[in-house]
Amino acid sequence: MRRLLSDNAASAGLLMLMATCGTAAAQEFAGREKLRAHSAEFRRDVIKVTNGVWVAVGFSDANSVSIEGEGGSIVVDTTSDVEDAKAVKAEFAKLSTAPVRAIIYTHSHPDHTGGGGVFAGNDRPEILAHRLFVDRVPDVGRNGRDGGDQFGSTLPDALFINAGTGLEFGRHPAPSAYVAPTRTFSGDRLELTIAGVRLQLFHTPGETRENLAVWLPDRRVLLPGDDFYESFPNLYAIRGARLRPIDQWIASLGLMVDLGADYLVPGHTRPVLGSASVRAALTTYRDGIKSVLDQTLEGMKKGERPDELVQHVTLRPALAASPYLQEFYGTVAWSVRAIYADYAGWFDGNPTKLFPLPEKDRAAESSSWPAVAKRCCRGRVAP
Repeated sequence: MRRLLSDNAASAGLLMLMATCGTAAAQEFAGREKLRAHSAEFRRDVIKVTNGVWVAVGFSDANSVSIEGEGGSIVVDTTSDVEDAKAVKAEFAKLSTAPVRAIIYTHSHPDHTGGGGVFAGNDRPEILAHRLFVDRVPDVGRNGRDGGDQFGSTLPDALFINAGTGLEFGRHPAPSAYVAPTRTFSGDRLELTIAGVRLQLFHTPGETRENLAVWLPDRRVLLPGDDFYESFPNLYAIRGARLRPIDQWIASLGLMVDLGADYLVPGHTRPVLGSASVRAALTTYRDGIKSVLDQTLEGMKKGERPDELVQHVTLRPALAASPYLQEFYGTVAWSVRAIYADYAGWFDGNPTKLFPLPEKDRAAESSSWPAVAKRCCRGRVAP
């Protein structure tokens, strides 16, 4: 009878394991196919947003925008490198041959700044950014960090799909043509007119601490930099970096909602058109980030540790179903762990983790357990 019960239990366990594996495999397949479909966001296209505003999507890791003015144009973000910038500049030249009067960097990430010199050419434009662009603290955690290929850049072509916010991300690097800013501002906003185009530059920390949003009040166009794109944000980059300023990111999105834009042109993925659609997209994005932060802090107040928090901190169904919050770029679980570490430090309250064994010693200790267990149980096994 004992053997029969044991066999039945083993069979049940095997069935449960098979069911679990089947469910996991189905989820993995569904996620992979969703990511494949997401690649359509990056098909090469020069999109007319409204009169005098075009965005080049899919030519590089990040978008580049051309704004036509009186006798000149303004370029916002300049792609990753020389080759990408040349391709986009050639497309913009089909729309206007006016000289570039200004280049605006929304933030310092190289996929937005690597083609600056190509767009500048011989036009000698003013190059604008927030002061923190120059004063920023580098991602020191990346120095010497092993396993920092968060985008799968080294995967063979047959396995690589996309990086969530772009098709390449370092897979085929080309020379940079970065040109440093010639003018920065330190406050919350800067208002100016370039080539007859009224601009407002808002300091909107989020993806980076120096991120700025470009607002064209007369054309109702908002360029949020990397504070918004069609993917759950990288609140924490596993390559090794500081937690992004989440409270400020939420506030920045609130400011953008209140602008009431008719057109939203992110630094990655395709534009959102129509005031109702723009408001809904930005509000959903803000609420998604805030929900993860609020749930994590509430759990921490109850004494929950990271391993416990990641089991239940999720986006509610309406948010989880949004195309703007799919976990193609950042993930909820990694965000939760980073929020915990930022608010409470690395120690999770489990005393066994205060002085952990080095990995080599832990592996040696683990390998000895079967023999130890056998010795301890000898003579005590029921017949």
